[in-house]
Amino acid sequence: MARRLAKTDVVIIGAGWTGLTAAYELAHAGKRCVVLERGSYRHDADDFAAPKEHDELKYAVHHAHMINTRKETLTFRNIASQRALPMRRLGSFLPGVGLGGAGIHWNGQLWRPLPSDLEMRSHYENRYGADFIPDDLNVQDWGVTYDELEPHFDFYEKICGTSGTAGQMADGPREGGNPFEGPRSADYPNPPMRQPIGPTKFGEAAQKLGYHPFPLPAANATKEYTNPYGAKLHPCTYCGFCERFGCGYYAKADPIICVYDQIKSHENFEIRYQAQVLRVEKSEDGKTATGVTYLTDAGEELFQPADIVCMNAYGLWNTHLMLVSGLGKPYDPKTRTGTVGRNYAYQTMAGVNVFFDDQVVTNPFMGAGALGTVIDDFNGDNFDHSDLGFLGGGYIACTQTNGRPINYQPTPKGTPAWGADWKRAVRENYLHHASLTVHGSSMATPDNYLDLDPTWKDAYGRPLLRMTFNFPENDRRMADYVMGKAHEIARNMENVTSTSASNRAAEGSDYSIVPYQTTHNTGGTVMGTDPTTSVVNRFGQMWDHHNVFVFGAGLFPQNLGYNPTGPLMGVAYWTLDHMKNDYIANPRPLMDA
Repeated sequence: MARRLAKTDVVIIGAGWTGLTAAYELAHAGKRCVVLERGSYRHDADDFAAPKEHDELKYAVHHAHMINTRKETLTFRNIASQRALPMRRLGSFLPGVGLGGAGIHWNGQLWRPLPSDLEMRSHYENRYGADFIPDDLNVQDWGVTYDELEPHFDFYEKICGTSGTAGQMADGPREGGNPFEGPRSADYPNPPMRQPIGPTKFGEAAQKLGYHPFPLPAANATKEYTNPYGAKLHPCTYCGFCERFGCGYYAKADPIICVYDQIKSHENFEIRYQAQVLRVEKSEDGKTATGVTYLTDAGEELFQPADIVCMNAYGLWNTHLMLVSGLGKPYDPKTRTGTVGRNYAYQTMAGVNVFFDDQVVTNPFMGAGALGTVIDDFNGDNFDHSDLGFLGGGYIACTQTNGRPINYQPTPKGTPAWGADWKRAVRENYLHHASLTVHGSSMATPDNYLDLDPTWKDAYGRPLLRMTFNFPENDRRMADYVMGKAHEIARNMENVTSTSASNRAAEGSDYSIVPYQTTHNTGGTVMGTDPTTSVVNRFGQMWDHHNVFVFGAGLFPQNLGYNPTGPLMGVAYWTLDHMKNDYIANPRPLMDA
């Protein structure tokens, strides 16, 4: 039986972006916060410094900053008639573990959603008619609007010292930014990153075709900067070690330097490492949570009672924890009832490789996770969908993230996979290559979902989370269309010798969990205004247990054509604002707040 500890006001599961932010905000609101992190302590100053951190084999290939699939993983299948098998090695996505979570090895691409993204069903029905959305798509409104979230998007951009160029301000459009974005209350806190040759040529070609290029919004500081919490960031060095690596230069915003360092000494803050949360415990009447049971690294089970439980684990693990704890009603794909595990979605990726002649030297080793030029002309509903046969879209970006020797070996189509000709092609093309990415949306369907596997268990004796997912036909058509636009731009770039396109969601191919794509898993704990189609209400509060608040990309009813960190953090600050101002003094369901 678990040993009972002294009660705390708030127990927070996970020490990533949302968990540490929740601790900061609630501790300063006078609430005693205990953060439970299943991984270990680490810090930018001690653990991420070069040259030790610049070990491509250890961090990019062997995934030293990510979860250990021998302890905790999931099973996967494309359709319900298949037998799901465990993911033995990390591949398609890379959840983190340890202080800072996946927030230390992210790329730093920091987007806001389009206003129409947050009201997707209402928007499409109003623009195209009530019958436009097919029955095989679970498209939902989020229950919260862009205008409600805008102050929180703005604040998080300031927390990260975000670099970029505004396209729409409250008083009108601005040159050089994204003309499709929602209006901003303030410009980015830092100017955009300096663009290298490849993205510059992409922007020139896109502009000639009538599109609207702008610099990728980046959580990479471009000058000395102090955020609202007092954290100091330094200018990016363009070292090429962002994604899959921590930043020892204090240049890429992460939860450790931006939040943890500013809360670690607060009297209301405590963090416990190697604390594997096993389940959330419920009251006898089942209406509230009473705390969590967790396992220490010494093997002792402890019960941490709390007035409020904040679920701030990675989105997949929030869903898993709910299912093994009996929180909410599990989704049943046969009856299409229940909500926990419903509306799982991913990201639909495609791309184009561009090779230049000897006149263009791209120097790919000078990179950063969010360095690039992008167009948003084919994202969301920024273009007419009337006769296209799909919903959604994606941005097209030319990015320059790295030129590291193990994983960066660009060769034109038709090059042998090994041998002298392959070596010659790598040598001849390394300095003359650019990569265009289509970062597409993912629509939720009734047949893509998360549940508990009846066969496989984790190291703690719990059923593994089971993922059932394949690309919807909607997303295949979307990716093919937007990839065609990317290929058009590639062919119009100057000094190009060859191009080749690839589409992960190509017709006739199944989604594979083996090759890396993105760590952008969404859904499973979706938010909304209808308890029959959402796990939490529009404030991130569980319908069934009013003292349980859920954070992260699991809240997304469907995935956007953007990286999820900006949207999920905007919602996190929105939730915390209502917890502080509406819930703490009077604990209750907040739908009328």
